[in-house]
Formats: sequence, structure tokens, C-alpha cells
Amino acid sequence: MSQAKNYFAWQGHLVKSEIGRRVIEIGCGVGNFTAMLLESEAVIALDKEPACIQQLKQRYLNQPNLKALTCDAEALDKHQAELAEFAADSCICLNVLEHIADDAKALRAMATILQPAGVIVLLVPAFPALYGPIDQNLGHHRRYTRSSIEKLAKSAGLRLKKAHYMNCLGFFGWWLNSHILKREVQSETQIAAFDSLVPLLSKIEAVAHPPFGQSVFAVLKKPC
Repeated sequence: MSQAKNYFAWQGHLVKSEIGRRVIEIGCGVGNFTAMLLESEAVIALDKEPACIQQLKQRYLNQPNLKALTCDAEALDKHQAELAEFAADSCICLNVLEHIADDAKALRAMATILQPAGVIVLLVPAFPALYGPIDQNLGHHRRYTRSSIEKLAKSAGLRLKKAHYMNCLGFFGWWLNSHILKREVQSETQIAAFDSLVPLLSKIEAVAHPPFGQSVFAVLKKPC
């Protein structure tokens, strides 16, 4: 999906409206989304793959407000002291939580490294019924619903500030790929066609959140 520029811009608009000035990005990869965070006062980008972190560092050589660390989202406790000193008010975790076997443990760890009243912004795949070969190949353990996110937040001692489905068009595309076409990888043609419709789709969904979608966008808040 890295070539889906309109979709990334849509995500960026949603995320930036929720975050503060000191941001931790969980699962940054090579930094495709990181660029949208660099107006922040400070950013720590984390990924478990050393090669991704090295590429990100090379990509943003002259960015004094950015720090990148090799860190597995399932082992945040190993860097807890260092990350806590960063005094983050926001943590973003986009299309990562579904890759983590113990998502509740990971969410509790994210909360630990945040300042009081800090927020965790999540984007996760929606609806278990959509799970298919692409999910399996991507290493997804699960797909979520709004109610499952709310339960997960409560188990981590967090308050659900908001949660809504997004990308209703992608819901049908993912169902088609999972249950009819049985695709194991995403089609570049499909991605390009979808991305061309995102400017209109995002405007429609900004007026009224759909009752279903390919993803759940959620904001969880740590107690004061």
C-alpha cells in the first residue's frame, strides 16, 4: 500500500488531529508514515527490524527532532526507562497491533511509556469475517471490531476516546479478495483504483462515519 498516496494522506489527516507534540511511532517500517509526523516537537520511531531502522535513519539524515530505535512492540519493557524519559504525550500504532500475538500486553506497555492523559492512536483491520489469505500472508493474528477494541482498551486500563470504522469501499474489496478471488497478495491495480477514489471517499466519511469498513480507527486515552 506504500504507493497509495491519497490513502496515506487520509490516515495522516486523521492521526495528526489526535496527537500531541511528542510522539512515539510503533512499527515505523522504513518511515513511510513518519514523514507526516515530523512537524512534531519530537518523534521516536520504533521497529523490530534493524534494516528498516537503518533505512529510516538514512532517509531522514538531517532531522534533529527524530530518533529511531530498533525495538520490538512485543518487548517495549526492554526500553521502558529510555522511552519513559522521552515524556511522550502520544503513541501511534498503525496496522501493527494485529501482528502482535499478545496485543493486550503490547497495549499496556504502550500506556506505560506515555505521560498521564496521553493518547494511543490505533489503526487496525476490521471484522473477523474479512480474514483471508492476504491476512494470513501478512502475519495478521486477527481482525477487530469497535467492541473488541473497547474491551481491549479496558483491559489495558485505558479509556476509549473514539472508535469508528473507515474505508467502507475497502470492506467490499477485501471481502472479494478473501472469499471469492482467494488472493494471497494485494493487487496493484486494485490499490491504484481504490486510491484514486480516496479523496471523494474520505470527504463522504468525514460527514458520517460508515457502519462498517476495512479498518477501525481508534483513540485510547491514559488516565490523568
